[in-house]
Amino acid sequence: MEQEAEIDRLPIDLLAHIFLMITSFTDLAQASGVCRKWKQGVKQALARRQTLSFAGFKMDDDSTARLVRHAYSLKELDIENPWIFSSFGIVSQLASIDAFHDSSRSRWGCQITDNGLCQISLAKCVSNLTSISLWGITGITDKGVVQLITRANSLQHLNVGGTFITDESLSAIADSCPRLKSIVLWSCRQVTETGLFVLVSKCRKLESINVWGTRVPLDCFIGLLTIRPALQIKPQGLPLNVMLPVV
Repeated sequence: MEQEAEIDRLPIDLLAHIFLMITSFTDLAQASGVCRKWKQGVKQALARRQTLSFAGFKMDDDSTARLVRHAYSLKELDIENPWIFSSFGIVSQLASIDAFHDSSRSRWGCQITDNGLCQISLAKCVSNLTSISLWGITGITDKGVVQLITRANSLQHLNVGGTFITDESLSAIADSCPRLKSIVLWSCRQVTETGLFVLVSKCRKLESINVWGTRVPLDCFIGLLTIRPALQIKPQGLPLNVMLPVV
């Protein structure tokens, strides 16, 4: 009679604890295909995860949404495009920010699209998410962002830098995220002062906003400080310490 392997004697809870330490989604997928018991262990490991980061992984809409749906305890979701980070130091070498956007859209665009965000929005964990990063995901628009954000009512930190969102997304964020503390709008060149005023006016707990690379005039930032004087507007060093005009 063939003797059972030592690892096969491990209870599913212990297997799940082991799989929880695996960061490679490829390895998890392979482990899930070993046997029914390991597959259950992988599912339990995903259900216990409080953070998920897809940075550096080539993920598509379906595989990303599938993993998020199994992560019932998820608090922090990171679907950023890490190329943006490595490019930050060489942005000044590009002809313009527009050239940067064009190159990132055509050559390094992430495979996550609005369809993926819509699928993710249906996951049970979305209402409990406190942090979402969509940094540099050039394949998404207001359609997907609005669908996701309107269900993320516990959100405190949001990074949509390097995307092509407009005031439509800012309005949805303002209406759906009353606990928002920080937002990154790095190089979101299609947002306007109108959207920023709505955001700052409605998100009463907002502490920090990153507006580097936007097309918003300086007067807008001064106006935002009249609404919320303690607001940290980044990058630091913007000449905002001017006397406001007396009306």
